[in-house]
Amino acid sequence: MIEVNNETDAVIEEIEFSELASFVLREMHVADGTELAIMFVDERTMEDLHIKWMDEPGPTDVLSFPMDELRPGTAAEPTPAGLLGDIVVCPTVAATQAKAAGHTAEEEMLLLTTHGILHLLGYDHVEPEEEKEMFALQRRLLLTFLAQRG
Repeated sequence: MIEVNNETDAVIEEIEFSELASFVLREMHVADGTELAIMFVDERTMEDLHIKWMDEPGPTDVLSFPMDELRPGTAAEPTPAGLLGDIVVCPTVAATQAKAAGHTAEEEMLLLTTHGILHLLGYDHVEPEEEKEMFALQRRLLLTFLAQRG
């Protein structure tokens, strides 16, 4: 079950983010029924979370809060359903980043949501090889989702 909550004034197509999350989980061979929450929050809320959980000042673009520490499965052996965790996205930070990157705020938030799901599944980008793997995977997942959506 994927829950999407927009606690901001930003226009968010909640169904699109739910469909993206379902797609990413299927591609990563995580069983249907896995619970994931995606929340969109304002800069003040994001800054509070960033300070509380990362001990870093200022709002950030996305935070991930894993629960059951689920990992990707395989086609032959999918990961059993469980409580994957929560992703929190800040639309105003995403919009600023999108402008700098030359794409829409919606595309940036879809990218951040994909990034957040991969973090929940155990991916990281601390080491250069990890970053290369994670960023290539998130790019492939997002581009495939967008191509299938039409």
